[in-house]
Amino acid sequence: MERAPLYGARMWRQAGQLLLNLPLGIAGFVFTVAMLSIGLGLAVTVIGLPLLAAGLAGCRGLGGLARRRARAAYGSEIGEPEPVPRRRPGLTGFSIANLTSLLNWRSALYNVLLLPWGVLSFALTLVSTIVLWPVLPWVIRFLAAVDRILVEALLFPGALSERVRELEEDRGTVVDAAAADLRRIERDLHDGAQARLVALAMDLGMAKERLREVETPEDMAAAATMVDNAHGEVKLALRELRDLARGIHPAVLTDRGLDAALSAVAARCTVPGGVRVNVELRGPDGVAERPDSAVEGIAYFTVSELLTNVSKHSGARTASVEVWRSDDQLMLLVQDDGRGGAAAYPGSGLAGLAERVQAVDGVFLVESPAGGPTAVTVELPWHTRHARR
Repeated sequence: MERAPLYGARMWRQAGQLLLNLPLGIAGFVFTVAMLSIGLGLAVTVIGLPLLAAGLAGCRGLGGLARRRARAAYGSEIGEPEPVPRRRPGLTGFSIANLTSLLNWRSALYNVLLLPWGVLSFALTLVSTIVLWPVLPWVIRFLAAVDRILVEALLFPGALSERVRELEEDRGTVVDAAAADLRRIERDLHDGAQARLVALAMDLGMAKERLREVETPEDMAAAATMVDNAHGEVKLALRELRDLARGIHPAVLTDRGLDAALSAVAARCTVPGGVRVNVELRGPDGVAERPDSAVEGIAYFTVSELLTNVSKHSGARTASVEVWRSDDQLMLLVQDDGRGGAAAYPGSGLAGLAERVQAVDGVFLVESPAGGPTAVTVELPWHTRHARR
């Protein structure tokens, strides 16, 4: 990798940023001290806290400018935080949100500290440019590193804030998935078992009326045919209800675990050469273990959906499912020798599976070059099943 020249454009860009620290530090210091002083001084009045909140919001904006400068000059990877969440509308919500934001207060502290740091960095940069020309690149590099550390230490959203944001997004994904499942169950009940039960009630009602009016053997035969049709509807409705219950949470998964449940799914898969299933779940001591029911359910439905996609879209002759434990991870690998080209593009079934897996801090990887084969790897956190009281 070619190294950048000592006196190249990058050094001068960083020097310019260091020189800008002084005027921006003066402006930020004056704004921050003035707004916080006025807001705190008038805190006992009606307008005090809104003014203080507005001042903190302004400090946050100046912090955003500092983050953009750091990314442009130093290549910092610091990201932008999410907007301040408002729990209530109007001025009250604005005030509460900005007064309780830790990043706002850290931004105010940064604006106060930027003035003395700006004086020092401005003076050292200017003196080094005029007097210490031979060592200027190293002076700039040192000052730039300190400036970057100051920005990242005070203006980074913070690991906790990022984690909260991720959990909120995951919660939204889980809620959306649960709502979609409820709509699917409602649709299946309405279009399947419910419709059959309605038809069954009508057939039984007609058979009842015909039995009341039996006068000839032909009438008895017609009534028997109606009862036989009703019996067929009952069996179809029961089968659809069993399939629906299996889609919610199969009994074999609860009773016998992933090995038996995935073997049953594989047996229903229409791949010509069949699906090979290998489940090896053992703890560090070699004793067979089962993950928590929630993780087990996600693993089951993920493999089930993947095998459904293999049956419908891949054109594969054979497929395989491997499940094993790796330290604190439950690993899934579903492979097929189909035509390939599968991708988790937005709105696709694979994207929905990826969102569900990521909602529990899992990993979902798809390798499917054109022409195949396809391999989907899933990592789920292992949570040991606890005894139920």
